[in-house]
Amino acid sequence: MTDTIELTTGTFDSKTKKGHWIIDFWASWCGPCKMMAPEFEAAARELKGKVHFGKVNVEDHFELSDRFNIMSIPTTMFFKDGKMVYAHTGAISKAEILKLVKETF
Repeated sequence: MTDTIELTTGTFDSKTKKGHWIIDFWASWCGPCKMMAPEFEAAARELKGKVHFGKVNVEDHFELSDRFNIMSIPTTMFFKDGKMVYAHTGAISKAEILKLVKETF
């Protein structure tokens, strides 16, 4: 069972407009994305009920990667009530995600 939500071009704004969200922009062919996936899931399990975790496949939803100027993946973005408040490019660990949550939210 996953604690992340797959976001699409059609659902992104309605889902992220309220609360704290961490979004992983990724693709199936991306090696660093594959390495980060279990770390992202672990952070989502630990923060369940406090922070929402979403994933956007940039291959399927290029409109979102274009909108947020995603030039490299994985890119992790933090949103508060629909506004992007922090972005990180490159794979990050669960510990780094937890630290960034404390600093950002």
